[in-house]
Amino acid sequence: MNHPFWPVALVDGDVVLRPIKSRDQRAWREVNRRNREWLRPWEATIPPPPPGAPVAQRPTYRQMVRHLRAEANAGRMLPFVIEYQGRLVGQLTVAGITWGSMCSGHVGYWVDRDVAGRGVMPTAVALATDHCFRMAGMHRVEVCIRPENGPSRRVVEKLGFREEGTRPRYLHIDGAWRDHLVFALTAEEVPEGLLSRWHRARPGTPQK
Repeated sequence: MNHPFWPVALVDGDVVLRPIKSRDQRAWREVNRRNREWLRPWEATIPPPPPGAPVAQRPTYRQMVRHLRAEANAGRMLPFVIEYQGRLVGQLTVAGITWGSMCSGHVGYWVDRDVAGRGVMPTAVALATDHCFRMAGMHRVEVCIRPENGPSRRVVEKLGFREEGTRPRYLHIDGAWRDHLVFALTAEEVPEGLLSRWHRARPGTPQK
């Protein structure tokens, strides 16, 4: 089942968000391999099982894609890869989408260290947030980040997400339960669109 807001490709200059595919496996693995040590402190891990319970295994790439596709078809997730100048450089997923009286989702992302600092990730988050508000009809978007993750915090700070507080021991990351800071935006806070605001604030962008 497809929705009016999925599948979709979102484009701004050299930055493209598009649905993750099985055929992305080689490029996705290559980027992950090169960035293993850089990404490891921020990646989700599986907590130890209760005594006597089987140990959960990380999914294979194809299992991951099948799961993401099923969640997207159910309207609970928007799983993108990020391309920059035609090359796969990262991943952005809007997950935990809840409808009804909440209409909310949370954004997670990672990017190739080789393109960090070029505005790729703020552009990608702005594209996804605008799509959530304008096309999908969400009201609120969250980003939860470990306090120690300076590069990721700078992304949301550049975009003007509000810091709302700390969620203690929120996610199992790099082998332990880690505190996360919560950043959020609602649709009313960016009536002109987040991408438009990012372009105006970005250094070197001509002002109109």
